[in-house]
Amino acid sequence: MKEIKLRWLLLGALFSSIGMSFIWPLTTIYMHDRLGASLTRVGVILLMYSLANVVGSMLGGRLFDRTNPYYLTLGGVTISLVTLAGLMINHGWPQFPIALVLLGFASGWTLTMVNSLGTTIHSRDGRYIFNMLYFAQNLGVVLGTAMVGFVYSISVTLLFGLAFSLFVIFFVIVIAYYRAPAVMQRQPAEKTKEHVHIAAPNLRIMFIFFASLVVIWIMYEQWVSNLAVYMTGMGIPMKEYSLLWTLNAGLIVVFQACLNWLAHYFKNEYVLVYAGFFFVAMSFVTLIFAKDYLHFVLAMTILTLGEATAFPAIPSIVNTLTPEVVKGKYQGLANAWGAFGRAFGPLIGGIIIDHSSYTLLFIVAAVAILFMLAMTVITVMGNKPHIEKYE
Repeated sequence: MKEIKLRWLLLGALFSSIGMSFIWPLTTIYMHDRLGASLTRVGVILLMYSLANVVGSMLGGRLFDRTNPYYLTLGGVTISLVTLAGLMINHGWPQFPIALVLLGFASGWTLTMVNSLGTTIHSRDGRYIFNMLYFAQNLGVVLGTAMVGFVYSISVTLLFGLAFSLFVIFFVIVIAYYRAPAVMQRQPAEKTKEHVHIAAPNLRIMFIFFASLVVIWIMYEQWVSNLAVYMTGMGIPMKEYSLLWTLNAGLIVVFQACLNWLAHYFKNEYVLVYAGFFFVAMSFVTLIFAKDYLHFVLAMTILTLGEATAFPAIPSIVNTLTPEVVKGKYQGLANAWGAFGRAFGPLIGGIIIDHSSYTLLFIVAAVAILFMLAMTVITVMGNKPHIEKYE
C-alpha cells in the first residue's frame, strides 16, 4: 500500500517548526515589554501554553488511533492558521495570550500527528524516520530563531504574517501529499480495542521513559528560563545567552547527521537513551563550575549532544513497543509527558533558587537525571528480554 513520502512529512515538520519558532522566542519579551504584563503573569500564561500543549498531544494521539489522521492533521494546521490570522489583525491584550494558548494546543496536536504518521511508513527504518523528523524540527528552529529578531525589529505584524504563510505552505503539503492510501485506508481502532493488550514489560519500559522525560524536561527548562538571569547576573550580555540557542540548534543538525550515519553500524537504541541522559546530567555538572562564557558554551554543547542522542530514540523505541491500533496514543503520551515537564520546569527551578542557590539547582538537576538514568537502565535490563516488538 502506497505510503506518505518521508520527504513530505519532513517538509511539513520543517515549515511548522519554522512557523512556531517565529512565535515562542518573543513571547516573554513581547508580553512584558510591549503589552506591560508582569513576569508572574507571563509565567502563568506560559504554564497555560504548556498545559494546552499537553492536552493537544494526548487528545491528538488518542484520536489518531480512532479516526482518519489526514483530517486530524488538517484540523490542527487549520487551528494554527486561524489563530495566526487573528494575531495579524489584533495582537494586543488579552488577544495575544489567548492566541498563544490556542497555538500551544495546536502545536501539541500537530507534532503528535506528524510523529504518529511517521509510524505508518514501513518502507524505512523507524529509527531513521524519527531521527530525520527530529532533524527537520530542529533545522526549523535554526532558521526561525535566526530570523525572528530581525523581523521583530521591523514589525511584529510581519512576523505573524510570515508564520501564517509558512502554515499555509504546510496546509498545502498536507492536502497534496498526506492522502496516501496507507493513511486514508488505515483501519481505525474500535473503542473496544482502546485497552488492547500490551505486554507488561513493554509498558514498564515506556513508563520509565515517560517519567524520565518529565524529570529531564523540568531540568532542561532551567536553560530556557533561569539560566538567562544567572548568566546576565554574571555580566554576560543577553545576546551571548541567545547565541547559545543558535549554537544548540546548529549542533543538533550536525549531531543528527552524524547519528544517522552511525545508525548503519550501531543498532542498540537503548544505549543511545542511556548516553543521552548521561550527557544532559553532565551539562549541569559543568554548570556548577561555569564562571565564564566558554564554560557555558561547553555545557550547552554537552547538553545538545545529550538531547540529540536521547530525544529522537525514545519515540522510535515507543513505536516498536506498541501495536498498530494504539501507536498514536503512545506517541501522544511521549509528547505530553515532555510538555508536562516543560510546563513546571521554570516554577520548580525558581523555588529552588529562591530558597537556596543556583548551585543547588544544578546539583539537584544532575542528581535527579542520573537517578532516572539508573532507574531506566535497571528497568530496561529487567524487561527487555521479555518485550513484544512491533513494526
